[in-house]
Amino acid sequence: MSKKRKKGSGTLRKRADGRWEARVVTGYDEKGKPITKNVTANEKSKCLEKLEKLKEEINFIQRDTTKADMPFGEWIDFWYRHYCKMTIRPSTQAGYENRIYNHIIPEIGSIKLNKLTQNYLQQFYSRVKKCGRLQYKEFYGDGLSDRMIRGIHALCRMALEKAVSENLITINPAIGCKLPPKKSAEMQVLTPEEMHRFLIQAKYEGYFEMLLLELTTGMRRGELLALQWKDLNFQTGELHICRQVYHVKGSLQITEPKTKGSIRTIILSKSVLNVLAEYKKTVNSRWLFPSPVIDDMPRNPQSVFKKVKEILKKADCKNIRFHDLRHTFATTALANGMDVKTLSSIIGHVSSETTLDIYLHSTQEMQRQAANKIDRGIVGCEGDNTEDENVHVQTLKTPCEPKFEPVKRKIRKSGTGCITEINDHLFEGKFSPTGADGKRFTRHIYAKTRDECEILLAEMIAKTKAEIQEAKAKLKASQSA
Repeated sequence: MSKKRKKGSGTLRKRADGRWEARVVTGYDEKGKPITKNVTANEKSKCLEKLEKLKEEINFIQRDTTKADMPFGEWIDFWYRHYCKMTIRPSTQAGYENRIYNHIIPEIGSIKLNKLTQNYLQQFYSRVKKCGRLQYKEFYGDGLSDRMIRGIHALCRMALEKAVSENLITINPAIGCKLPPKKSAEMQVLTPEEMHRFLIQAKYEGYFEMLLLELTTGMRRGELLALQWKDLNFQTGELHICRQVYHVKGSLQITEPKTKGSIRTIILSKSVLNVLAEYKKTVNSRWLFPSPVIDDMPRNPQSVFKKVKEILKKADCKNIRFHDLRHTFATTALANGMDVKTLSSIIGHVSSETTLDIYLHSTQEMQRQAANKIDRGIVGCEGDNTEDENVHVQTLKTPCEPKFEPVKRKIRKSGTGCITEINDHLFEGKFSPTGADGKRFTRHIYAKTRDECEILLAEMIAKTKAEIQEAKAKLKASQSA
């Protein structure tokens, strides 16, 4: 069995013509594909000698552009462009570039690479934690979040680790820094009663089919919105998940899912298939959920996120994330007897261990119920009749509550603009009139509450209308003159 060569040491093979060829990666192109150079020789030993000389030449060129006393800002930029960027997705690139070019380089970019110490990094993290936020300070405060601090540290650590491997520095000063504790977002799920109200309101809003499919499959938001009709077989009920859509830098990008486990086929129930079959009659697009704004494109994940928030509020449900609808499906599936292996394949986890780690609370509850049943069936005692046993009982029953009436949408009068809730702390007012030149334009205002936004929007509309009237008068006077 041939010995595997160390990463970065190049490759060696014997060609069909009997000569030996060695190849080494010198960099990557804009598409992330490796750029290589090769050497050949009649003998293996000579080919290895040529390979070592080639690597020395490449290292000499890199040493000429990267030095131990170069500013850290130049090094992390070099590391990101040549070693990191081509290995990550565009959405991840946007996050990395924000941290590197808006926070890391402006703060510690001037410090020389070989002079950067753990103390410098620790002070940097403390400083941006207190006053590092660049926008929306009035809503979130002056400092960056704990998650952002950890993300900044991760980039510094990776860039410095590469500097160690390139022999530019001897130790990585980022190792050992004290960081804010890692906090996972709290998982929340809808109760059966909330799901009932949620779907009724979703039907009134025109999102019933999309959210029913989400609650019965647990797909990721990008996977759900990237579905095409060719992915669904109505005869067999098979739904093939093979792409995802996400919003980055103002545009939609459609790619393959991020892991092999995410490419999967799931089986839909007959009731869901019937709903989708009726829904298909109303859709004139290859996408299951086409964009109402852009031709031949799926819906924007950001607009769907905002709409789901609105539906949850109107249906008097908990203020959960879209991803919590995935958790709702998984928790309900486990409570109704689905095994972890099957659930893992449906929701697209790489392994069942991931599913167990995330839904440990549900599997522990299933074990308690099983233990109580064993006590009653074998030992003959009543078991632990605590409240814990009844946590998921409701999920097995059809909700019985007064009939829920969807909240009717308020239709704004023409010329009064519109208001959108961007997040819990920010509302946007928008007014799009036609100017004196006959061209349409848009103006925006922002406020912390809807009431405040209504007041500011009315003031902005009145001012804008006055400006248009004045411009029209001037235009009329100039034409008559």
